[in-house]
Amino acid sequence: MADSSINIWGKQLRRSAPLLFGLVGLLAATWAVWLNLSSTHAVIPSSPTPVLTQTEIPIDVEGLLPKYLPFDGSDLISRQIDLYTQFPHRSRVEVLRYTVQDGDAIFVIARKFNLEPETLLWGNYDVLNDDPHLLRPGQELNILPVDGTYYQWQAGDSLEAVAHSFGVEPEQILEWPGNGIDLIDPVIGPGSWLVVPGGKRAMRQWLVPTIARGRAGVGAALGPGGCTGDYSGGAVGTGGFIWPAANHYISGNDYWSGHLAIDIAAGLGAPIWAADGGVIVFAGWSNVGYGYMVMLDHGNGWQTLYGHLSQVDVVCGQSVAQGQRIGLAGSTGNSTGPHLHFEIRFEGGFINPWYVLP
Repeated sequence: MADSSINIWGKQLRRSAPLLFGLVGLLAATWAVWLNLSSTHAVIPSSPTPVLTQTEIPIDVEGLLPKYLPFDGSDLISRQIDLYTQFPHRSRVEVLRYTVQDGDAIFVIARKFNLEPETLLWGNYDVLNDDPHLLRPGQELNILPVDGTYYQWQAGDSLEAVAHSFGVEPEQILEWPGNGIDLIDPVIGPGSWLVVPGGKRAMRQWLVPTIARGRAGVGAALGPGGCTGDYSGGAVGTGGFIWPAANHYISGNDYWSGHLAIDIAAGLGAPIWAADGGVIVFAGWSNVGYGYMVMLDHGNGWQTLYGHLSQVDVVCGQSVAQGQRIGLAGSTGNSTGPHLHFEIRFEGGFINPWYVLP
């Protein structure tokens, strides 16, 4: 049994011998190649590390640097230094008090506080009685924080009734911070002053009636300058108008609902001319706030009025031509400074002079 096993192992060994000898040869060949490569690498002569100098490798330094255009300061963005801290702007809610100065006018004061001129009249009825010509230096006016009206609460008033009278919603009065009304318990005491934002009311108009040449006698009720004659004839205007003063700009009130005229800048004693030809139907002192006044009937449905004169150079019934001097500018009557109060009317209605003046 043992002999047969040995024989079998011998046979297998003889069969595997070629394979074993092949593997041994391959290993030997690989070892020889490795030794050869190692010996070859070992005999390569080493070269010294080259030392580079500026002469050996020249560098174009100027070419490497970025190119910049010449700077002359023209594109420089400057920033102004502000030494003051800016605080958020809070809208005004309280009513201010303003003292009227020489040369003031309702329109000028309103523009100064960014308000409509009507707001000044509505906020100061007890002082001005809706008449802008009652303005006087030294008067103290209420300056409302917004356009609207100013109302003093009366016993028995209701919020709904007051709001309705000024054309606003009750909430506009109730929620205005400056009124200081308790929203939970909105009790308003009699005598309290309330700002009515956006409120409006009818305004009392103080007007000189239109005087036609055929019934000039109506002017007698306006003061000593009133005429009494019947001036049906006389000069008739051209229908076109020229400026009645040398200056062509405003100094005081412009044309608005409370002032149906323009106040033309004219220094004390400056000449005033007839804007068109016609007949004088009022010449002299008026009791309606215009001081020395002239009214011209132009015979074609048009009339012009010139107020606050310092001197009147025409008489009742006189025919004048366009451009003829009728007086000198002044500040008589209800006026806070020299100017010409100038009105234009057509068929009894008021016309904005800006529409017809050249």
